[in-house]
Amino acid sequence: MPDLMQYPDRAVLAADLAELVADQLADAIEARGKASLAVPGGTTPGPFLTALSGQNIAWDKVSVMLTDERFVPDDSPRSNTRLLKETLLQGKAAAATLVPMVAAGAAPEDVLDALMLGLNAALPLDVVVLGMGEDMHTASLFPGADKLSEALADDAPTLLPMRAEGAGEPRITLTAPVLRGAGAVHLLIAGKAKLEALQKALLEGPEAEAPVRVVLARGDTEIHFAE
Repeated sequence: MPDLMQYPDRAVLAADLAELVADQLADAIEARGKASLAVPGGTTPGPFLTALSGQNIAWDKVSVMLTDERFVPDDSPRSNTRLLKETLLQGKAAAATLVPMVAAGAAPEDVLDALMLGLNAALPLDVVVLGMGEDMHTASLFPGADKLSEALADDAPTLLPMRAEGAGEPRITLTAPVLRGAGAVHLLIAGKAKLEALQKALLEGPEAEAPVRVVLARGDTEIHFAE
């Protein structure tokens, strides 16, 4: 059963999780000389990403990627890459290497192979931090998405394009084997509605119904929650 860690507020959550993730990255650097980190987009992780940017580790030895990205230009307000550059990749963490999750093209399928070359070089992940939607999606693994069954398969490629009714733009996402294979997995959620969704996801059932189950099933995933 995953550990549920509750915090008095989102600021404390952000600070504590940032310190924990930094310690895990530092351990990976000490062991292997480098570390890899995947983080979510969206508004909820912003304070955590900003807090993490100030942690004093060897950022020049860290590769950073997103867990998923909308297929939009980097300067779009909807871009997770833009959020990452404005929060995590500041101050000390500006020395980290950003592994791209999006590139110019007419469709995600046009750029997928090139993106996977860079991503595969940074795998396996040492640490992944994920968010979760009220529909129990994580990364861009949405219930009902067009390529969800392919993304959940044990032999899924590193990346897949994803289109879903609740996703808005087409997406590019890390797949289940990559997320499950990380050294440490953290799930960051906030608010009562997401806690209720988490409780549903923790019940037995198919991953396609609640894709966040791909990491909850590990047992050692740490869930970080603030009201």
